[in-house]
Amino acid sequence: MASAAGFAAVFYSEPAVLGLLANVVSAFLLCLQNFAVAHTGLRPQGAEDILAGVHLILIGGFVQLLAGFLAFRKYDHLGGAAFLTFSALWSSYGATRIIVAAYPSLQNITLPSGNASHLLPTGMAHLSASHSAVAGLVAYISISFILSFCSATVNYIMPFIFGAIALALVFEAVALFGQWALIVSGVIELVIVMCGLYGAVALLFKGITQRYVLPGFGHPLFNVLLLGSAQKSSSKAIGEEKKKNTKYAEPMALGNICDTVSPFLFAFYFFGYMKNFCVGAAWISIISSCQLLSSFYSYLRGDVYYTTKFGVHSLYWLVMSWEEFTLTTFLGLSKAQESRLGMFGGWFFLATACMLFLMSTHKDTLEMLQNASFIILTTASIHQIPMPGAYLFLGAACSLCTALSMYATFASLINSIGEKALIPVGVQAMSSSALQTTLMAAKTCFTRSKNFPSGTSAEVPDALFYICNGLAAVSAIQGSFSDPSRQQLSIPSVLIPGAIMQLYVCRIQVQGGRRFGCILPFCYAAFWGAWTWLRFAGHLVNIGAGNSEGFTAGSIAFLVLNAFLIILASSFNVVLLCMTLAMELLTICFLLFTLENLPLPFEIVMLSIFGIICFYGATASLANCMFGKDLMMMGPPLFTAESSKDTEDPPPCICPKSHCTSGLRTIADLLNTGAVCGVPTDTVYALAASCKHPQAIEKVYRIKDRPQEKPICIFISNLDQLRAAAPPISPLLWEFMENVYPGGIGCIIKKGEWLKKLGVGAGYSRVGTQDSIMIRVPDLTVLVHLIDMTGPLAITSANPSGEVDSTHHDMVISRLGHKLEGVLCDGESDEVVASTVVNCTKIDESGITIVREGCIPAGKVMQIFESVKNRAV
Repeated sequence: MASAAGFAAVFYSEPAVLGLLANVVSAFLLCLQNFAVAHTGLRPQGAEDILAGVHLILIGGFVQLLAGFLAFRKYDHLGGAAFLTFSALWSSYGATRIIVAAYPSLQNITLPSGNASHLLPTGMAHLSASHSAVAGLVAYISISFILSFCSATVNYIMPFIFGAIALALVFEAVALFGQWALIVSGVIELVIVMCGLYGAVALLFKGITQRYVLPGFGHPLFNVLLLGSAQKSSSKAIGEEKKKNTKYAEPMALGNICDTVSPFLFAFYFFGYMKNFCVGAAWISIISSCQLLSSFYSYLRGDVYYTTKFGVHSLYWLVMSWEEFTLTTFLGLSKAQESRLGMFGGWFFLATACMLFLMSTHKDTLEMLQNASFIILTTASIHQIPMPGAYLFLGAACSLCTALSMYATFASLINSIGEKALIPVGVQAMSSSALQTTLMAAKTCFTRSKNFPSGTSAEVPDALFYICNGLAAVSAIQGSFSDPSRQQLSIPSVLIPGAIMQLYVCRIQVQGGRRFGCILPFCYAAFWGAWTWLRFAGHLVNIGAGNSEGFTAGSIAFLVLNAFLIILASSFNVVLLCMTLAMELLTICFLLFTLENLPLPFEIVMLSIFGIICFYGATASLANCMFGKDLMMMGPPLFTAESSKDTEDPPPCICPKSHCTSGLRTIADLLNTGAVCGVPTDTVYALAASCKHPQAIEKVYRIKDRPQEKPICIFISNLDQLRAAAPPISPLLWEFMENVYPGGIGCIIKKGEWLKKLGVGAGYSRVGTQDSIMIRVPDLTVLVHLIDMTGPLAITSANPSGEVDSTHHDMVISRLGHKLEGVLCDGESDEVVASTVVNCTKIDESGITIVREGCIPAGKVMQIFESVKNRAV
């Protein structure tokens, strides 16, 4: 499909179509059931309710989950947070229906904690599903209203959909106790269906035509800037450097949403509204999985602080929920009180919360308040506090967390949409340099150097890796071998961080491409899984020290495996080496237990030492990775493996570094002689040819196998170059260009002889189409300097035609290096998609048209244009 100007319109998916349709189908299913119940007076039971629950999970949950993934990938802050939130909502509601249908005649009793045959009896206890569902629905109601308000700053279809979802949830909650509300809920759900279908169709047309065909999108109900002026006292304004990152949408809003829903449910439970936490555990497990996704997207954005914070919070909610599930469903409060006194995992959570608070002192006040509330919450959850008082303390702490997280959700959404600190979040308590000096205090005493080091070997997932192992170790401390209640209560706090969460760490280590990094968490996940199975769940499945020959053989095998891990760890740092050595001793403890010859005090000491090592490793890794400097000592590697450079294959072309002036001159000289080179841009890597050499531009087409009908654009270094060429451009277009240049937006304008004054010489007929040309001013200093040395450059993405864009110079070299004369090496690109292309040839008559949506969202472009147009009027 081509535009009138001849530029190819690239189809970019509209994930909101998928998200809206998932909400439509889910709402329609509930609508049909509500009208049927209101008509017959019979609620769905058994298989009917299970099927409804499965449909809600598959369509409202998994399909909308995919929409959320794609929305994050399109840098859609609101869409990513909203669709993943509603995915958790429909999944939770579906899970509730399945649980209620599977156990219809339950009466709030508790199960015996003996053999595993008691785990899933046919007459299981009543789960207070209605009360649990109400607690969850009320939490999502408040979040839905926030999403509805925030979406009004983007378009005027989603506010009605999200608002209708909130109202429908209100009457769904009322309908759990009175059938009269089913009719009202059904009517509102029909509104969701109609608005959602219209919105999906409108966005589908927009995705196909690359322009807004139906009204409702592209224009907000009100301008987000009306909510306030940018806060001059924001953390960014007073010294905190934040690199622009538009590869993925900001996940902070999603993480805050999860920190709103989870404590909201717990507050209902701790204040006595819910008697059993089975349904609550299902709701929190689902929303905690979403919080894990916010941690993952923080990792993809290279943000170690939020990767760790959201990972820790997700871990905390999961451990707490399944501990309370075990307590209320299998043990009973009276029986567990004494057993809880010997559990110490809460202390590690408290230490971790204090660490996060320290690391947030150079961020805004709201972030510090959230971390302070988390300290209060982890203090309240220490097991040595008597349960009646602890539950009231926990309920108050959860209420505080909910209130702060709800405000943080609103602030992070509005500030992300407006790309300014419109909603106040407070100032920094400490400057970044002051915090670095504080963290470096111990190292200064040992090294006598006050200079900040440069560079670090710490990686983003390292802190979470240490936290998972440390929490599992401290939670594994047991005062005796003969307390089955304590053992059963300890299962979640060892299994979830030690095995399940550590597999997540393994996943992101693999994502980062670290060969050794993913081996450790995978092996240690297996270790803690085996520890939990034998030491804590053994009495449930009739396995003990006397009949554990398989575990004996496995522990011997792990001793040998961990010996190799020790050797590998010695090439990284001392902290990791100490950790692997301590793990070797813990494996010996495990082996001695299987042989019925374990000295319990020795195991307690080793678990404590292992936990201390992990806590220091987490603190140092987080601090060092946050600031990109080795502020806290991790110790040098005992030995390093040196590789011979003589065996490396030479690159297929000249590959100078971008930070060297000589490298820039080398590429400029090549381009000026008619060569084609790979260069970095402010989006993805590109192929560049001088506009003075038409044969070089022709070579670009051959290198890429690019169809001749696809035109090539030009890059200039600044807008003053364009003014000097005096093109016939209207004042409105000049104003629009001044607002989008430099940046990731390319403007298609009318072509003319003025291009030759710009410096486009013999290549005039090879760039653009016969009537139009796309011009862009990149927001990358290196490329701007290069253009100043060569004149305007003909630019197209550095990838074979039809394949994905190149986001690192290594990709350009490996894919096209043998066809190029040179590649300017600048590391990883700032984006993973190309620029947004806007047709401005008829800007005065009919406005602008989005030809291709890239790194800058179409809604943002239209918002800029409307602002420029209104000022011009």
